[in-house]
Amino acid sequence: MTTAGTGVQIGILGGSGFYSLAEDLRPVEIDTPYGAPSAPPRVGSFAGREVAFLARHGENHEFPAHRVPYRANLWALRSLGVRTLLAPFSCGSLQRHIAPGDFVVCDQIVDRTQGRQQTYYDGPQVHHVSFADPYCPALRRTAVAAATAEGISAHHGGTVVVIEGPRFSTRAESAWFGAFGGDVVNMTQVPEAPLAAELGMCFAGIALVTDYDAGVVGDAEPVTHEQVLAVFDQNVTRVRNLIGRLVADLPATQPACCGDRAGPSLFHEPS
Repeated sequence: MTTAGTGVQIGILGGSGFYSLAEDLRPVEIDTPYGAPSAPPRVGSFAGREVAFLARHGENHEFPAHRVPYRANLWALRSLGVRTLLAPFSCGSLQRHIAPGDFVVCDQIVDRTQGRQQTYYDGPQVHHVSFADPYCPALRRTAVAAATAEGISAHHGGTVVVIEGPRFSTRAESAWFGAFGGDVVNMTQVPEAPLAAELGMCFAGIALVTDYDAGVVGDAEPVTHEQVLAVFDQNVTRVRNLIGRLVADLPATQPACCGDRAGPSLFHEPS
């Protein structure tokens, strides 16, 4: 294994399915103050750029959403030098006009999780991160343009309601989430987004809609975990193509829009 400090600027939080697209992947051993990440980050060439991949649920999908070591994952990627972080994820639709198979480039979050550790500033250092706009506006625009170039149906903007899991929502809960403005529902964007903000990273949440949530389409049969995974597997090529196009289109340096949200320095920059 190589060690931290590689200077990779682009990170992808996703499934191990991305590994097959990268060349000469090198696992990176990283020690974080928050324990081990879900899996060793793997660094390699993807779409002509050096990228760090990290499987958020582990390489064998062994971490359910409420047990993912989020602080270790984000810390590990930032320790490698990552400044732009792409977070593709599967979700349920809360609105009839957002259909299974669509992508949503999210711009807002409603947090319905319970007790997750979502800050690095537990004291004695204190920092209140600006979080009015959870997702990087410049990165969202690039993501939408990449989807258009790939001929992929993508909604520009959308609110993701983040639930604790591991259970799915009741019909009443999903109807309620949709009624107060939620567009999609997911279990991982919190605390990934606030942790990325504290570390000064540009962050994009790119949702693949796998199903209508339980309370959206009448008496439709509720989705199962196996069905979600099956739909995601059926669309993994589209996800890869979109992320590949986005990686290729990213500017060489981080836009000056998110870095100033970071709090006091928590670790040394990679050399």
